[in-house]
Amino acid sequence: MHHLILALTVTPSPDPTGTLRPGLSEDQVTPGTWGFVLTAFIVILTTFLIVDMVRRIRRVRYRAQVEEARLAAEAGTPSEAGGPADENGDAGPAAR
Repeated sequence: MHHLILALTVTPSPDPTGTLRPGLSEDQVTPGTWGFVLTAFIVILTTFLIVDMVRRIRRVRYRAQVEEARLAAEAGTPSEAGGPADENGDAGPAAR
C-alpha cells in the first residue's frame, strides 16, 4: 500500500529532454529514416510474397480440379466441376 501512495505522489518532470542518458541524442535512439525505409521494404516484400503464395496455391488447386475432372471423364462418371449433383448423378437445375 505504501508503494501505491508513493507512486501517486511522484509527479513526472514537465521537461522530457532530461530522460536521455548524457552523451546520447534523440537521433541515436530512434530508428530514423533508414529504419523506416528498411521496415517499409520488408512490408512490401512480405506483401509480394503473400500474393505470390496465394497465386501458386490457387494454381495447384485448379490443376487438381482439372485432373479430377479428367479422371472422372475417363472413368465415365460425372464430375463435380459442372455444378452440384444429386444422388443420381444428375446436375441440379442451375447447371441445365
